[in-house]
Amino acid sequence: MHFRDRREAGMLLARALADLREADDLVVLGIPRGGVVVAHEVAAALGAPLDVYITRKIGAPFNSELAIGAVASDGTLVLDDDLVARVGASADYVQSETERQRREIERRMKAYRGASSAPQLKSQTVILVDDGVATGATVLASVRAIRQQEPKELIVAIPVGPADTIHVLEQEADRVVCLYTPEVFWAVGAFYEVFDQTSDEEVVRLLHARRS
Repeated sequence: MHFRDRREAGMLLARALADLREADDLVVLGIPRGGVVVAHEVAAALGAPLDVYITRKIGAPFNSELAIGAVASDGTLVLDDDLVARVGASADYVQSETERQRREIERRMKAYRGASSAPQLKSQTVILVDDGVATGATVLASVRAIRQQEPKELIVAIPVGPADTIHVLEQEADRVVCLYTPEVFWAVGAFYEVFDQTSDEEVVRLLHARRS
């Protein structure tokens, strides 16, 4: 299974979540940047507000694309201790990289939200959307952080991810909707025909489009 692009993936996810259409307490959160494109389609189809949940992965030394952990906007840190040891990431490296990603989170929050405040998630049905997962570290950190805000229900919605990662997420979220769990998984982008970079400007445009 391949998706044409993030927009098509979002439309297909929305169909799988159709039971939530027009729910009064629904909030859709996209993980920037690419996840916001997917989340926009979900929010539009379900008639829900859209916002961002900014979580940044902690990349391995010499391979920033390999997530050895992730940090959420509230400071929640999730590390894969086995992977940290396997790639030889020192405590100093993890600390400095975590701080660097926290600074990037602050920058993005200002760029995306401006003066707008974060949505209140307590007692809400929250759909957390990304464009796919590999290790799942970013989504897992987000789930654990959002849990602390006591949502009524926390749903993870993703187009594609490996079965073992989906199983981990199912232990932490109330519901996980994943459209495709391939037997052989190598990278999220491999399951999209178009998987280009999403700009900050595109994220801001999509957020404004839903607010208006």
